Amino acid sequence: MDIIKSLGTKLHLQDWQVENTVKLIDEGNTIPFIARYRKEAHGALDDQVIRELSESLEYLRNLEKRKEEVFSSIESQDKMTPEIAKAINDAQTLAEVEDIYRPFKPKRKTRASVAREKGLESLAAAIFAQEPNSLTPIEMAADYVDAEKGVESPQDALQGALDIIAEDISDSADIRRRLRTLFTAEGIVESKASKEDEQSVYTMYYDFTEPVNKIAGHRILAINRGEREEFLKVKILVDAVKASGIINGQILAPNHSPCTETVREAGRDSYDRLIFPSLEREVRSTLTENAATSAIKVFADNLRELLLQPPIKGLTVLGLDPGYRTGCKAAVVDQTGMVLDTGVLYLTHSDKQKEDAKQKAESKGLD
Repeated sequence: MDIIKSLGTKLHLQDWQVENTVKLIDEGNTIPFIARYRKEAHGALDDQVIRELSESLEYLRNLEKRKEEVFSSIESQDKMTPEIAKAINDAQTLAEVEDIYRPFKPKRKTRASVAREKGLESLAAAIFAQEPNSLTPIEMAADYVDAEKGVESPQDALQGALDIIAEDISDSADIRRRLRTLFTAEGIVESKASKEDEQSVYTMYYDFTEPVNKIAGHRILAINRGEREEFLKVKILVDAVKASGIINGQILAPNHSPCTETVREAGRDSYDRLIFPSLEREVRSTLTENAATSAIKVFADNLRELLLQPPIKGLTVLGLDPGYRTGCKAAVVDQTGMVLDTGVLYLTHSDKQKEDAKQKAESKGLD
């Protein structure tokens, strides 16, 4: 990957601007220093653009490093093919790289790994092949009964084979890529009340839905807080019919076979038990990361405006940090900037609390 050109395209910058800025970052210069004192080197980019460039640079370098690690790991297993190498090289995100690596990654003990230890991988392969004139899956499974390996019956063998097929489907990079697109393009964030409390600040999220690709960052952060405080239950809703269509389109043979319905069943199990929980966590993690990044940017912009405000001469000033349930944090400074007092004022509850807040303010000469 040509990182300089990739950054230039993403940020709409010329190559020389990106190249010079990257050099300054690599030399250990801070973003404020680069923005203020090296304008001639990068064409007077502001600190926000330079910070975004720096973050994107780190991501792309981590992506290249991870590609090398994955390539080396697969190659060391003697499983590298030209198709896999091309897929790794073409991957544009870390998620894509991890999807490619998933089938080759050392796994903890799973139902599928136990089934493989029992020698059921060939049975899984025979069922998944879906030959038109094959035996039924249960008939195939009868040949794999082996009490010494813990396979007591044809049903045990068949279940083990289904577990292997389900895990293989879950490990398919193409299926995951398609389903990830479905989750992000058509998924719905849903929150429901886990305990009723009409005084809670989360009442608006007691029966709430909004598309994944439209929900605002501040709502994601609020929903996450409500979930942590056990007021809300949160999940991602996705059209199960469309999800099944994506999976079946990749795993079912065009000609009907006695094994077709069994493979379809393994696909449903793979989605419900393995793929959906994984992608739901991934989508929520991405939403949270994006929301936090956006919130930090908003806070930074607000702070910048506050710091650039002209001084107020000759007046005592009350500063408020708005709050509802926990009150408004307040600070009072005199004409010289000395802090006179700090505290909390309740302005949104009972009339008595409002009167108390008024008296507190008046006692500091803020009438």
